[in-house]
Amino acid sequence: MRLSTLLGSVSVCLVSSLAMAQDDDLTVLDYAGFELPEYHPAYIETYGDSPAYSFFSDEEEAFQKVVAGFNADISQICAGSVTKWVESGIIEPWDISRIPAYDDLDADLTGRDVTEGIGDVYFLPHNFGATAVAYNPEEVPAEDVASLDVFTNPKYAGRITMPDNTDDAYALAYLATGVTNWSDVTDAEFEAASNWLREVHPNIRTYWADPAELTQLMATGEVLISWAWNETLPTMVDEGRPIAYQRETVEGSSLWLCGYVNLADGGGSEDKAYDFINAMLDPVTTAPLLEAGYGHANTVGMSDMGAEALEAAGLGPIDVPVLAQLPISIEQREMQAETFELIKSGF
Repeated sequence: MRLSTLLGSVSVCLVSSLAMAQDDDLTVLDYAGFELPEYHPAYIETYGDSPAYSFFSDEEEAFQKVVAGFNADISQICAGSVTKWVESGIIEPWDISRIPAYDDLDADLTGRDVTEGIGDVYFLPHNFGATAVAYNPEEVPAEDVASLDVFTNPKYAGRITMPDNTDDAYALAYLATGVTNWSDVTDAEFEAASNWLREVHPNIRTYWADPAELTQLMATGEVLISWAWNETLPTMVDEGRPIAYQRETVEGSSLWLCGYVNLADGGGSEDKAYDFINAMLDPVTTAPLLEAGYGHANTVGMSDMGAEALEAAGLGPIDVPVLAQLPISIEQREMQAETFELIKSGF
């Protein structure tokens, strides 16, 4: 599969925290890790500091914070949530005439698969990545991770983990049960995926909440196998830890796409909101993003990255089915979220 196809087929989570006291004229609701200065240097150069940040562990938490009246100006969400956020009325369209890099964004990432039926530009793609099987090659033979059945293998009971994230869990479960397009699953396909997660649950050591936790679990040997974002690969390689990343199981792997939305009732500076977005989309940020394991939506920046850099980030070309974590209906999202909570509780 060519890289362009990978991009066309297209969450990170940490414990919620209070906004960082920085630029009070702009508050960004985000996944922890995206506040790094190297991701928005032009903003800092203009204003002398980063915006204020408030972090969330998953997008449902972020959604509920905004609905409850939390005052922020911009939020990162992933493509699967776009429909819900638009229909809720809590976001407003971007004025793309104020975003010089808009025409440089990969057309596949801004395409109809994310915005079909919406019209205006509510979602600006920023980063993308893969979710696949990370494992310890010193203790797990490659043949054991040739299939997603490894998650149900009693040999690894108590040495397996997956994200505490509904989208990632169901992307895995749908793939494992033969579904590669989750945009219109049947009741039977949903039940099959849910039952597969129930079968996996007894093997789970823990459901990891953030990449740092996963790295620690794998570095200590407590966990040998995980459904993991590709950023785990460069992180553990940099630390000299044993790690391999299997994106080509027979059932396939998934791709996710995340970006930024403009919150409708933000009380900060609209000018700073656009300056921040323009800084995040600047091609000078592509290299640090890729080094951290994130693909960048800016094609100018990505064109300067060679094949070796993509492979090192876990984003090289593959030739297996890919489930793209694109928008789904509110009903399907809520049904998956409710069922996943029950499964984690043992039901």
